[in-house]
Amino acid sequence: MKFSAVILAAGKGSRMRSNIPKVLHTLAGKPIVRYLIDTCNKLGAKNIYLVYGHSSELIKKTLFDEPVSWVLQAEPLGTGHAVSQASKKFLGNEKILVLYGDVPLISEETIRKLLNAYPMGGIALLTVFLDNPMGYGRILRRDCDNAVVRIIEEKDATENQKIIKEINTGVMVALGDDLKRWISDLNNKNSQSEYYLTDIVSTAYHEGCQVHTVHPVDKIEVKGINDLVQLTQLEREFQLSQAYKLINQGLILLDPDRFDLRGVLIFGINCKIDINVIIEGNVSLGNNVIVGAGSIIKNCIIDDNTIIKPYSVIEGSSIGKNCKLGPFARLRPTSKLFDNVHIGNFVEVKNVTIGKETKANHLTYLGDAEIGQLSNIGAGVITCNYDGANKHKTILGNDVFVGSSCQLVAPIHIADHATIGAGTTVTKDVSKGELVTRRSKKRTIYNWQRPSKQ
Repeated sequence: MKFSAVILAAGKGSRMRSNIPKVLHTLAGKPIVRYLIDTCNKLGAKNIYLVYGHSSELIKKTLFDEPVSWVLQAEPLGTGHAVSQASKKFLGNEKILVLYGDVPLISEETIRKLLNAYPMGGIALLTVFLDNPMGYGRILRRDCDNAVVRIIEEKDATENQKIIKEINTGVMVALGDDLKRWISDLNNKNSQSEYYLTDIVSTAYHEGCQVHTVHPVDKIEVKGINDLVQLTQLEREFQLSQAYKLINQGLILLDPDRFDLRGVLIFGINCKIDINVIIEGNVSLGNNVIVGAGSIIKNCIIDDNTIIKPYSVIEGSSIGKNCKLGPFARLRPTSKLFDNVHIGNFVEVKNVTIGKETKANHLTYLGDAEIGQLSNIGAGVITCNYDGANKHKTILGNDVFVGSSCQLVAPIHIADHATIGAGTTVTKDVSKGELVTRRSKKRTIYNWQRPSKQ
């Protein structure tokens, strides 16, 4: 099933009322044009020609890592003109799939149907029947055999033609040579003074070529985005669609209407997610994981039987089995928690490794640290990892007890079984089994020189 794709993404999208190109607005956290690029890549497209125009620098900057061939449409003269700009690169005998950058949810299955239905020397056209076809071009068929003869844009349609329910999605497949020939015959004698790609259907018909129609697997696939209202509506519809797919796979979602997936979620058995949870990036949940209301989880691995209590934010972290986090806990990137760790309310963790059965239950900041097993971190403890210019590391051994309101001034190493009394500021290493308590008098150092950046 070899093919190349051309994605039309040159429109300004003035109805979006934004200085961001329409195709870069996000759906479920991803620029809408990326959906099409990703789908084409999964299907093994030989080439992806991306036709761009408005805000070209921003589009190229955003999609710099995408394997696309860039095609500039300097003037917005219509869809036919846009495809003609890319047609110079088409191979004569290859299938060309035409997609639209603002219709992002075309599925792999639908595209396969379209490619497989392609009639040699003709067009495979994606159409759909809508109860309210307002705004779309209508499919005109011949009475005697129902053959497609033409597509008429709504602005050029008669009142009788506007009654037709079958509409054109714009998505089609044709051979490169055919597209080049048909596009060369286009004119702009219409209400918009544009070169409509849809006019090639009439040309193909008059050549005696077959125009074969295919319908999408789901109507959501052909919904376009012209303004922020449509973007918002499609976001909710897409999120609900994702939610029900996850439920059918065994995820327990307490309210599908109040769940957002902005990436990929993998999960085991008996996982439960409460309301208003946002999943971003790549997230993996083990078995029996519970995620509380209002939590945000991004690019994380969470192992079996762990409980994320409400309103916790976890990003770029790995969490072991039987852990408890929150409520209102925050795990920042590159944190790793081993089994049976407790991170309580208003505790922030950043770039920290925490050993088994260690607890930090209240109002604590742990940054740039290694903490061993069976340790207890009291309320209000701070690892002072930043000297104003550079970050330093704190190392705690196993079975360390740190009392409330302590400051651990890095770089520092507190050995196994040590105890730090409440309210202590620790500035030197602590030996194994040592008890440290400090209640210092005020000391002032004049003209002290703050460290400079290394």
